[in-house]
Amino acid sequence: MKVLFCSSEVVPFAKTGGLADVSGTLPAALAGAGVDVKIVMPLYRCIDKKKFKLKKLDNDTFLGKLGNKVEVYFIENKKYFDRDGLYQEKGVDYPDNLERFTYYCEQTLQLLKKIKFKPDIIHCNDWQAGLIPVYLKTRYNNDPFYRKMKTVFTIHNLGYQGLFSAEEFSLTGLDKTLFSIEGLEFYGKVNLLKGALLFSDKITTVSVAYAREIQTPEFGCGLEGVLQKRAADLTGILNGIDYDEWNPLKNKALVKNYGPENIDGKYVNKTALQKSVGLAVNKNVPLLGIITRLADQKGLDILTAVIDQIVGMPVQFILLGTGDQRYHALFEEIKKKHKNTSINLSFDAQLAYKIYAGSDIFLMPSYYEPCGLGQLISFTFGTIPLVRRTGGLADTVIDYDPFTKEGTGFVFERYEAGALLEALKRALCVYSDAKAWAGIMRRAMQSDFSWKKSAKQYCSLYTGIKSQK
Repeated sequence: MKVLFCSSEVVPFAKTGGLADVSGTLPAALAGAGVDVKIVMPLYRCIDKKKFKLKKLDNDTFLGKLGNKVEVYFIENKKYFDRDGLYQEKGVDYPDNLERFTYYCEQTLQLLKKIKFKPDIIHCNDWQAGLIPVYLKTRYNNDPFYRKMKTVFTIHNLGYQGLFSAEEFSLTGLDKTLFSIEGLEFYGKVNLLKGALLFSDKITTVSVAYAREIQTPEFGCGLEGVLQKRAADLTGILNGIDYDEWNPLKNKALVKNYGPENIDGKYVNKTALQKSVGLAVNKNVPLLGIITRLADQKGLDILTAVIDQIVGMPVQFILLGTGDQRYHALFEEIKKKHKNTSINLSFDAQLAYKIYAGSDIFLMPSYYEPCGLGQLISFTFGTIPLVRRTGGLADTVIDYDPFTKEGTGFVFERYEAGALLEALKRALCVYSDAKAWAGIMRRAMQSDFSWKKSAKQYCSLYTGIKSQK
């Protein structure tokens, strides 16, 4: 099986969000399952050619490696990709993004001929790669080289669709008849993600629950009708995490390594975290952690509605993240008012490790969450997630049952501040029972959300598509 994996960002080369994490780990898992997989991405300014030992193939192509097995091809164009950001600067999208990623999609298909690689499947991710399935079914459909290639398109977050003005449609090089309600037109604009949904052979998204949710008006972002029509070709496959990176037994950022057989080591990290961020050192006080983008989607509106009540309890609270300026201002006020809080309005990878390891409860009260990696990471560190039942959170966190003593976290249903608060009170009640809490921690740490299972599902999907005529 030959697969070309197309993503606009890939860890460790370039990252703005979870797409990069998936794109840097799933291909490696596919290679481990015997798939001949290659990646294509843009060559951004932030990618250090020397550090990653990139080899120049021709005027606009470089070659590197992800791990030992996966070749990564980088498309260079200084006009489009030699910039400070990947998609935007200072919160403002680049005005020529359609032109930039049209170029990426066109060059990706041309690259296949250059390197003489004929994939069975081209796996495209998010709107930046959305024109590839469209081109294959239109501009390239009469070229024998591409004729047997099939496409899979993965939606990582339906909220990001690649919307552009109608006047820019000609930049795609597509026939003007495709700018219609049955094509890429969307309320008078060009919608690249819609094009991918219409022209891909199969569609996946990053959890089973999210696959159902995006077919509804509440979460369909205006594309629920298209997704309902393609329902037979839509599959939810849960994301995994890299257990080499998120392993408390090996992680070098921790003061003391630990695992399910030695959970006392967690409290050494807890007190070290408290000391480092200026919180009172007390291993017994419940420490609530949150690492997030500060936005309504992440549940910040319902969290901030009761934040004074939460930090008024006998708890500590630590936040790491950036986002909407109104939340920056609000949390700065919380920091001034409450000494039992640590507010870190930045991105700090080392602090993130320490928060995952040192917190007791990890908050994810999201309005919607396609998959979510935070709850999976928190599991590995024995930090118990408190989540709303939506998307991947619903698929991965089992609500604690005080009668059976089963469960791996605390789940609430209604998207309301009161429901969040009640779930937290329930969690704190169980936290006071050291034996019960230790049981939840061990179950969480023994959960397995590695990429191996998900890679097997993708391989099965690829095989099914390849067999279709």
